[in-house]
Amino acid sequence: MACVRIFLEEVIKIRILVVEDEPSLLKAIAKRLQEEGYAVDSATDGESAMSLVEMIEYDCIILDLMIPVMDGMTFLKRLRDEGKATPVLILTAIGDVSVKVKGLDMGADDYLTKPFSFDELLARVRALLRRTTENRETVLRVGDLVLDTSKKVVMRGGRVIELTAKEYAILEYLMRNKGQVLTKLQILDHVWNYDFEYSSNIVEVYIRYLRRKIDDGFEKKLIHTVRGIGYTIREQP
Repeated sequence: MACVRIFLEEVIKIRILVVEDEPSLLKAIAKRLQEEGYAVDSATDGESAMSLVEMIEYDCIILDLMIPVMDGMTFLKRLRDEGKATPVLILTAIGDVSVKVKGLDMGADDYLTKPFSFDELLARVRALLRRTTENRETVLRVGDLVLDTSKKVVMRGGRVIELTAKEYAILEYLMRNKGQVLTKLQILDHVWNYDFEYSSNIVEVYIRYLRRKIDDGFEKKLIHTVRGIGYTIREQP
C-alpha cells in the first residue's frame, strides 16, 4: 500500500468568519486562527458579514455584538431566520447575564466575554467544530484510493507520494463529494481564503499536480474533468 505524506503546518480546511469592528483585535484574532491552520475571512460590520455568509458556507462565525450598520443580535437573528445553522461564538465586552441569555436564545452556540484568553477562544472554536464534524466519515474511499482524515494518510498502490497541503485539501474535498461534479469556484471557495489573489488557472494547475501523484502509473484513473463544469473523483465502471 502507498502512504501519502502531507505537510500538516500548511493544511487549510476549516473556514471561519470573524466579525469585529476593532481593527487591532480583528487582526490579532485572524492571525491567531490562521496560525492554527484555519482559513479566515473578516468583516467589520453586520451588513458586510451577511453579504459574506450569503456567498460562502462557513464552518464557524466569531461575532462581536457591538458592530455598526447591523448590530450582532440583528445579524444573528437574520442568520437563523434564513435557516443557516453555522455555529456562532459571540465574543463581546457585554458581560450582562440577560444579554448572554438573549444571545443564546436567539441561536448563538457559545458566548465569551472580553477580555479573553486566546487559548480559551481556540478551545471553544474547536469544541464548536467538533459538534458539527463528529458524524463525518474519517476514512474516505474511492476505488483503491483511501484517505484517513484522522491520521492524514492517503493510500494507493505500492509507492510513496508526498502531497502539499493544498493538494491534500482538494483531494479530501473531492473524496467527500465523490461522484459529484465540483466547479472551479466551489473548489476555490473551499480551499483558499476569500480575499486570496489567485490566477485564473490555479485550480487546473493543482488538479494536474494531483493527477500526476494519484493517477499516474495506475490503469484506472480516478480524477476526471467534466468539460465546461468542473471536476469529479469516481471509479469508472
